[in-house]
Amino acid sequence: VQLQASGGGVVQPGGSLRLSCATSGFPFLDLNIAWFRQAPGKEREGLSCIEKSDGRVYYADSVKGRFTMSRDVAKNTVYLQMNSLKPEDTAIYYCAADESSWGLGVSWYDYWGQGTQVTVSS
Repeated sequence: VQLQASGGGVVQPGGSLRLSCATSGFPFLDLNIAWFRQAPGKEREGLSCIEKSDGRVYYADSVKGRFTMSRDVAKNTVYLQMNSLKPEDTAIYYCAADESSWGLGVSWYDYWGQGTQVTVSS
C-alpha cells in the first residue's frame, strides 16, 4: 500500500486548507483510512478515520465541527477539509491505512504516508 499526502501549506488563522491522500497498491475499499498529525515535541494525534465498508467517519473532539473527512472512490483518494484553522493546528499531517483496524490509535495502522506540513500563522 502506498499513501501520498499533499495539500499542506501556510495559512492565516481562520483560514482553510484541504489535504489529500492518494492511495495505490491495494483495493481502495478494502482500506480503513485515518488522518493523524504531529506537532513539534508532541505525540502523534489521531484526527479522523473513515470506515472502508460504509464510509462512516469518526472525529476526535479536537477537530469535530471544523474538519471534514471524505473520500472519492473513483480517485482512490481521501480528503481532509480543514476550516477555522488555529495556530495550534500547526503540525505535520499524515494519512494512514489498515485492512482491519478502524479508529484513532496510532499503533493500529500498518501503512503510512510521508506527511504534509500545515502551518497556521499570521
